[in-house]
Amino acid sequence: MTPNTSRTPTECNEFQQQLPEFFDSGADLMEHPHLKTCPTCSSLVRDLNYIAAQAKLLLPIHDPSPAVWENIHGALSRQSKDGHKKS
Repeated sequence: MTPNTSRTPTECNEFQQQLPEFFDSGADLMEHPHLKTCPTCSSLVRDLNYIAAQAKLLLPIHDPSPAVWENIHGALSRQSKDGHKKS
């Protein structure tokens, strides 16, 4: 299939404005007729799909437990006391 070069920036703009709804629908966007003829929007959707997939792999960042901070504080205190003894 040869890409249709008669698409207009307006078609791309309209498609891109609808992207949030398309993604929310859960439909296979790569089957959308516009993407079959527009390499620019097709590439955009592939990139967005990749970013979304990678984002799902990120683990939530949690603050360390209070015990971690207590251990750090204790280690620093011991190190500080040891440093004063050597002086």
